[in-house]
Amino acid sequence: MSLAQITEKIEQDARAEAEKILARAREQEAKINRDAQVEINKIEAAAKLRFDRERPEVFRRRDIVAKLDVGKLMLAAQRKLIGDVFDITLQKLRDQSKGDYLAFCERLLKQATETGDEEMQVSAKEQHIDKAWLDAFNQKYGKRITLSEKRLNIAGGFLLNRGRICINCSWEMLVQAAQEKLETEVVKRLFPAA
Repeated sequence: MSLAQITEKIEQDARAEAEKILARAREQEAKINRDAQVEINKIEAAAKLRFDRERPEVFRRRDIVAKLDVGKLMLAAQRKLIGDVFDITLQKLRDQSKGDYLAFCERLLKQATETGDEEMQVSAKEQHIDKAWLDAFNQKYGKRITLSEKRLNIAGGFLLNRGRICINCSWEMLVQAAQEKLETEVVKRLFPAA
């Protein structure tokens, strides 16, 4: 046998062996693909079954979350509307005519005064309460209330101070007190079905 024949024989045997190895690899690949497809089908079937079982629960949960979100939006809108009612009240207190404003302040001051020698602080934007008005009040009721030079950042009304005691009769405080007291009634009137 010549060297060329031996080389040819080795190449033929190597090709045959390579073909066998490739054939086995193709068989293994096909088996793996079949097994994988069977597993994929099982997983898909299990997922579909699970989804079909859980679908009503998923939609029920979505419905609950949607209702909660709507409830939050409604509550926020109601809270804003209630706040607007009391903001309008504060604005009406600010916008009173001079006569109504001073008459209301007189009633408040008369009720808030304890000893008659308190100091009154008013808003930096106060237009109606002045020393002359306070002097007339003092003379009418026999008081000695003084008007402080210190002005406050309030919408209107006043603070009455005696030592460490302060009686807050500002419009903001009056509206806040009214809100705490009347909010339930306001809610019933604004939202009768609630």
